[in-house]
Amino acid sequence: MYALKNKVQLIGNLGNAPEVKNTENGKKLARFSMATNETYRGRTGEKITETTWHNVVAWGKVADIAEKFLTKGKEIAIEGKLINRSYTDKDGIKRYVTEIQVNELLLIGGEKPAA
Repeated sequence: MYALKNKVQLIGNLGNAPEVKNTENGKKLARFSMATNETYRGRTGEKITETTWHNVVAWGKVADIAEKFLTKGKEIAIEGKLINRSYTDKDGIKRYVTEIQVNELLLIGGEKPAA
């Protein structure tokens, strides 16, 4: 049960191509946003779709895969854990961020045919 304490699994679409950097100690880092959609029926029966955006971070080999294969709009499945961190912005204001640190990445959607 220990492995289930902080585990996130999502299927969604990339909001942007990954932003890839190499850190000072030589590790590769990829950041990207991901949208998940949830659809349900409203009180009057209308179909409602809610989109939630997630900040995603990948390190090392997973960052290599993200850099090589991920493009805006691509459908993916990820598994990872929630990370909460804070930083002070240029105006001296403390900001809080929640991100998903990816352990596994799966490409789902195939290439879309040209229109």
